[in-house]
Amino acid sequence: MQYPGKTTLLVGMQWDYCKPECGVSGDKRVFFEILKKLVGRVEPFWFDEYLGKKEQLQIDLMAKVQEIKPDLIFYLTYTDQFTLETLDKLKSKYVTYAWFGDDQWRFDSYSSRYAPHFTFISTTDPWSVQRYKKIGVNPILTQWAAQPFSENMGLLRKDESYEFEVSFIGGFNKFRKWFVKMLGKKGIKVECFGVGWPNGQISFERMGQIFRKSMINLNISNSASNDIRFVFSSPKCFIHYLRNPKRVEQIKARNFEIPLAGGFQLSNYVPGLEKYLKIGDEIAVYNTPEECAQQVEYYLANDEIRREIISQSHERTKNEHTYLYRLERILGEIWK
Repeated sequence: MQYPGKTTLLVGMQWDYCKPECGVSGDKRVFFEILKKLVGRVEPFWFDEYLGKKEQLQIDLMAKVQEIKPDLIFYLTYTDQFTLETLDKLKSKYVTYAWFGDDQWRFDSYSSRYAPHFTFISTTDPWSVQRYKKIGVNPILTQWAAQPFSENMGLLRKDESYEFEVSFIGGFNKFRKWFVKMLGKKGIKVECFGVGWPNGQISFERMGQIFRKSMINLNISNSASNDIRFVFSSPKCFIHYLRNPKRVEQIKARNFEIPLAGGFQLSNYVPGLEKYLKIGDEIAVYNTPEECAQQVEYYLANDEIRREIISQSHERTKNEHTYLYRLERILGEIWK
């Protein structure tokens, strides 16, 4: 459903982590562009330039709101940019909404403190719904999703060729390095892309190409692994495990970006994943490096099975797991 008569103020980051060198943020590339398709007027308020200028940020946000008088203030939360006083003032006069996407590990330290200060909020964590209700908040349950990379998506044609057998796209960390090394011991070479890897960061468009032209795309956890072999593999890994707040697995956008591009996905298992992609028919999963290696060998040797999984997962993701689909539902809940 579209809302041509509505005005929305999008409050978010223009650049990833508020750093221009990291490239355009998902807030701008995804949420801003999708909202423009659904709402008559969308105005952005980027808070990147206000880091270290918290007082001025409150003043300028209030002025922007008073200028355009939006039907909805749509926040993409990051850290503590906005004071609770500012949020409460805006909530008293306008409809406000916030997206909370990391409640698996940020509910206690962040979301639970800020959620009551918005009119509506959403969570991507089904296990946090009851926790929200206990503090008087009734969340909209949603999930991360995918944004089309280009029109050239879907199953690789028979006349096209693959670039990689096995690839991984995601930021470097100690666990992912260890995991890739473990696969290497099994004779599986993984071509890695992203901040911290030798291949470096890649563009959004190139990401889609790699997903589509890799025989197998790995999705490797970004949470603190409790695999004892990793934890005690070195003093640094042990310290990393102790300090990392991400102790719970979560579904992420990558789970949907790979199939939307037309790639085959072999992912670490996350509780609840089967609600969105049928395991064995639309996605393959693993729990250990050994299981991962075993499945890599199996799917590399079974092209037709792999292609059938790609076909089914692409079709489902295209119909059910895009950001357009997610935001249509969220706006429908807010403006019902």
